[in-house]
Amino acid sequence: MGMNAKENYMAVIRGEIPEYLPFYTMFGQPWNGTQQTKSVHAPVFDMSHFGPKGGKDPWGVPHVANEETGFASLPEPNNFILDDITKWREVIKAPIPNDIDWELQAKRDYEKAAINRNETMVYSGGGIGLFQQLMAFMGFSEGLCAMHEEPEEVKELFQYITDVYLPIIKNTMEYYRPDVFNLADDSATKLNPFVSVPMYQELLKPFYAQQTKIAKEYGVLVAFHNCGRCEDYIPDMIDFGVDLWDPAQPENDLVSIIEKYKGTLTVVGGWDWVPPMTWPECDEEYVRQSVRDSIDKYAKNGGYIFTGGATGAYGDPIIPQVNAWVKDEVWVYGHEIYK
Repeated sequence: MGMNAKENYMAVIRGEIPEYLPFYTMFGQPWNGTQQTKSVHAPVFDMSHFGPKGGKDPWGVPHVANEETGFASLPEPNNFILDDITKWREVIKAPIPNDIDWELQAKRDYEKAAINRNETMVYSGGGIGLFQQLMAFMGFSEGLCAMHEEPEEVKELFQYITDVYLPIIKNTMEYYRPDVFNLADDSATKLNPFVSVPMYQELLKPFYAQQTKIAKEYGVLVAFHNCGRCEDYIPDMIDFGVDLWDPAQPENDLVSIIEKYKGTLTVVGGWDWVPPMTWPECDEEYVRQSVRDSIDKYAKNGGYIFTGGATGAYGDPIIPQVNAWVKDEVWVYGHEIYK
């Protein structure tokens, strides 16, 4: 009898060879009818005002959205709420979550998700990406200067924010009992990390560790989302409990990382959308071959889960077509690679 989707997914995490290549999407859409992963989160903060039309995040940072961002809300340029890190106590105020009946909320969310927990990996968040939040407060220029010039103030701010989220994480672990705790913080560019490894170890790692510690106490796996070339941080990521790293972009030496850490760290990614020279014309075989090339390069010995998708101008009909080809090819070729 073959593995179901969850068993197949877990085989990779254990460092074993799966029956077929698993895939992961942040939003958990089923591919070819198979729901391998699903995100189920508690509505801890009221975010109804914060979406395609912008608004403020729970900490009061103004966000905007437009066609160029694909209607994803991003911090409004040049309208930051904190200009002096030493004044953060006057400006940054902890948002107070609505009273939540966690047991009832988890029950409702699982009923709405309509998933079979025996066959689907459940991801739940509840943590906070401190690097991105600081940049949202101050902007990159001032935020990075603050980390260099006033590290003690930054640490105190990070502890203040972390203290808000720790009980949320604990309740999420207690009542949602996910398979994977998802933490996200983009601290690297396409070419290099934003901060040095020593700064990462001093200013970010201790606060990630406080969050992941709770998940580990419940026996929950930890997934860490960090875009860009961030492989410099991998030893520290493993040290604070990361089991899966996404989106693991090809700017990193993924072949060596998979070989070195298989069974300890699962690489989730390996495919970026690179439009052909003939764009906006796009050949189906070009897209499918790019997927096969990634699978051939990274998947043969296990330790790898595919994730990737094309992004482009809002409303461009080619983008959903490209993604349909990607999904189908991962399904078809991914079922052949281990045969």
